[in-house]
Amino acid sequence: MDDIDQAVIRCVLRNARATYAEIGKAAGLSPSAAKRRLDRLVATGAIRGFSALVDPQALAWHTEAFVEIYCKGNPTPAQLTKALEDIPEVIEACTVSGAADAMLYMLARDIPHLEQAIQRVRSTAPVDRTESAIVLSRLLTRPRL
Repeated sequence: MDDIDQAVIRCVLRNARATYAEIGKAAGLSPSAAKRRLDRLVATGAIRGFSALVDPQALAWHTEAFVEIYCKGNPTPAQLTKALEDIPEVIEACTVSGAADAMLYMLARDIPHLEQAIQRVRSTAPVDRTESAIVLSRLLTRPRL
C-alpha cells in the first residue's frame, strides 16, 4: 500500500459517499484513476465495505454499556460473530485476552431496552454469562483511522 492508496482510504473514511473527483483530488489523481484505485482496494480486501454512521442520538439511544461475554466451551470467533450479528444493539464485538472471551460495546434507548438486548445476548448458544458496565459519561472520543 503506497501513499496514494492511503490518501484514497483517508478520503473514504471521512466520507464514504465521496465522488471519484473528490477522492482523486485528495489523492492527486484524476477521477478515473481514483476509481481504479478504489476498485483495486475493494477487490484486494483492503476496503471491506462502505457504511453509514448513524448518530445514536438521532435514534434516541442514550444508554451505553460495555459487556463482557463468558462462553460455554470454546467457540470460534466466527461462531461468536454469527451469534451476535443479528442483535442491533451490539455496536462492536471483539475477542479479548483475560478471563472474558469477548467484549461488546452496546447502545440502547434506556436501561430496560439494554436489559432486553443483554438478555438476547445471553440467550445465544455460546454465551454462558455476561458482566456489564454502564457508561455514565464520555470523557474522550477520537475518530478512528
